[in-house]
Amino acid sequence: MTMIFPGMDPYLEDPLLWPGFHNALVVYIRDQLQPQLRPRYIAAVEDRVFLEETPRAIIPDVWVRERSDFSTQDGAGGVAVLETTAVATGELEFQADEELLISLSALDEHESYIEILDRQSGQRVVTIIEVLSPSNKAFGRGREPYKAKQREVLASTAHLVEIDLLREGEHTVAVPQSAVERYRSYDYLVSINRAQELRSDFNTYPRSLRERLPRIRIPLANGDRDVTLDVQAAVAQTYEAGSYRDRLKYGAACIPPLRTEDQTWANELIRAAISQ
Repeated sequence: MTMIFPGMDPYLEDPLLWPGFHNALVVYIRDQLQPQLRPRYIAAVEDRVFLEETPRAIIPDVWVRERSDFSTQDGAGGVAVLETTAVATGELEFQADEELLISLSALDEHESYIEILDRQSGQRVVTIIEVLSPSNKAFGRGREPYKAKQREVLASTAHLVEIDLLREGEHTVAVPQSAVERYRSYDYLVSINRAQELRSDFNTYPRSLRERLPRIRIPLANGDRDVTLDVQAAVAQTYEAGSYRDRLKYGAACIPPLRTEDQTWANELIRAAISQ
């Protein structure tokens, strides 16, 4: 199932689909790099866990109405309705209003990333490869651990590779947004910060929706040649293996929304692909 778009498929950015796509993409990136890294290096998929509080609305199965009889709604899974005139508390009687209870559930969120380990130095981490998630780009508990990890890597002897394939959200990649936009506009961004060079230097690959995603050089320990990661090939492999062409709602507007001219362009590509 070949991809419809020449680069990133924006329909993959739907927050409901992204977690599964993200986790598979990280694995395929690892698999693409592994043959180039042997025998000295290992590409390992690691997991970052954080707590995310999500609101959960609870509508009571029993509530109070002003009447004097008791009735139940018919049917399986029916809702019991208690109807009475008032609720007494001491000397006061008051009418109970319908209420909605909001319960904050702390959920374990997992994000995978890649560490390249050097077997010659006791499996020292030489490179971190991050694929950003929506939670990394939104203010909250997902962004905080990501930024903390980012600062930790930039203060270490490890290289940092960040791949941002999400148009929506706050700029989170370590290279400043203004520094990239000084040269060109973009929808997606890949950035590499090398440990052996000035930490203020970034190899960046800005791409628009209509462009192929880049081939990039992944740095290793001093003295070893970079290996190549074809980001577009990894995205295409994930797309095909996950049958996303059959799963994505190409008949609807993209989520998150595209610019009007980009949605028009996308519609033309989709119509051409479907008619084949």
